[in-house]
Amino acid sequence: MTDLQIGILGLVILLILIILGMRVAYAVTIVGALGVIMIQGWSPGTKFIGYLPSSEVGSYTYSAIPLFVLMGYFTYYAGIADDLFKTARAWIQHIRGGLPIATVIASAGFATVSGASTASTSVLGKIAIPQMLNSGVDKKLAAGVVAMGGCLAALIPPSTIMIVYGILTEQSISAMLIAGIIPGVVTVLIYILMIYVRARMNPNTAPVTKAASWKERFKSLKNTYAMLVLVALVIGGIYFGFFTPTEAAGIGAIGALIIALVLRKLSKNDFKTALLETTKTTAMIFLIMVGISIFIRFLALAGVNTAISNFVVSLPISPLAIIIVMLVFYLILGMFMDAISMMMLTLPIFFPVVMELGFHPIWFGILVVKMTEIGLVSPPVGLNCFVVRSVAPKIPLGQIFIGVLPFIAAEIVVVAILILMPELVTFLPEMLSKG
Repeated sequence: MTDLQIGILGLVILLILIILGMRVAYAVTIVGALGVIMIQGWSPGTKFIGYLPSSEVGSYTYSAIPLFVLMGYFTYYAGIADDLFKTARAWIQHIRGGLPIATVIASAGFATVSGASTASTSVLGKIAIPQMLNSGVDKKLAAGVVAMGGCLAALIPPSTIMIVYGILTEQSISAMLIAGIIPGVVTVLIYILMIYVRARMNPNTAPVTKAASWKERFKSLKNTYAMLVLVALVIGGIYFGFFTPTEAAGIGAIGALIIALVLRKLSKNDFKTALLETTKTTAMIFLIMVGISIFIRFLALAGVNTAISNFVVSLPISPLAIIIVMLVFYLILGMFMDAISMMMLTLPIFFPVVMELGFHPIWFGILVVKMTEIGLVSPPVGLNCFVVRSVAPKIPLGQIFIGVLPFIAAEIVVVAILILMPELVTFLPEMLSKG
C-alpha cells in the first residue's frame, strides 16, 4: 500500500470507530499511532508517539486553557451570573420579552468570564428558568434562550474553543479571541431582536412584568463593577498588547479569586471543587489534543491533506461554495459530536483547503465556532439541551429542542451576515496587528 492509501484507510477506520461509539480522543490516538508506525516504521514511529504528549501539552501557550477555565469556576462561585441576571432584569424586565432578553444579556456577560458553554448553560438555567416560568414565560422560549445563551461562551472571549482553534491552526490566539467580540455583539442583538418580535407577535410567550424603581436599578449595579473591571483588564490587556493570552488568563484567574474572596462567597469546599473541575476539564481537552496531534502527523506523512486540498481546489465551483459546503458539514457533524472533538477532527483536513483558497484564517475560525454553537443545541445530541433538561426536569426534552429552533434560525442569519461582511470579524484583529 502507498502512504496515501494508508492515510485514506485510516480515515475510513476512524469514521467507523466513531460511528460505533468510541470516544474521539481514543479513536484518533489509535488510528494515528498505528498509521505513523506503518509509514515510519516501529522504532521511529514509537519514539515520536512517546515524545509527542509531553512536547505538545507542555507548551507555554496551552496553559491559558486551564487558567481561563479556573477563572470561570471562580466567577461562578462568586455569584457573578446571579448578579448579572438581577441587574439585567431590573433594567429591562418591563419591556416586551424582558426576562428572556435579560437572560441573553446575562449569558453574554457571564461568557466574558467563562469560556465553557455547558457551564454557562447550567448556571443560567438554575438562575433564570425558575424566574421566567414563575413570570409566565413560555417553557419552550425559557429553555431555548438558556440553551442558546450558554453557547455565547464559545464565541465571546475568553473562549476555550477559540484558543484550541488558534493552537491547531497556528494562528494568533490574541487575534482569535479579539475577533469574537463584534460577532458576539451581533449575535446578542439578533437574539434580542428575535425575542422582541416574537413577544410582540404573541404577548403570551413573554408577559411584561412590573418595572423596577430607579433606586432598584442602580442598586443592582453594585455587584457588577468588579466583574467589569476584571473583563476590561483581561480583554483590554490582550487587545492593547499589555498581556499575552496566557498572562491575561493568569490575571483573570487571580482577579476572579480575589472577587470571590472579597464577596465572601468562596468556601474551602468551593475552592477545592473549582480546582478539581478545572483539572478534569483540562485533562479531557489535553487528551483530545494529544490524540489529534498524533493523527495530524499521520495525515501529513500520508499526504492526505495535500491530496484533499488539491482535489477540492480543482473542483469547478466557487471558493465560497466550498466554504458553505464545509459549514453544512459542520452543521451535520455537530448533531453527533462535541464542539472540541469536531473541530480537532476536521481542521487538519479543512484548514489547508481554506488557506489554499485564500480565505482569512481568523474569519474561517469564527465561522467554525458559530457552527459549533449550533451543534451544541442540535438534536439528537445537543449537549446544552440536555444540560437544560438536567436543571429544569419539568420541561420535556422535546420542548427544549423545539425552543432552540428559532435561535438556530437566528444563528444561521448571523453566519450569513459574517459571510457577506467578513470585516465584522477581521476589523479588530487587523487593528490589533497594526497596534
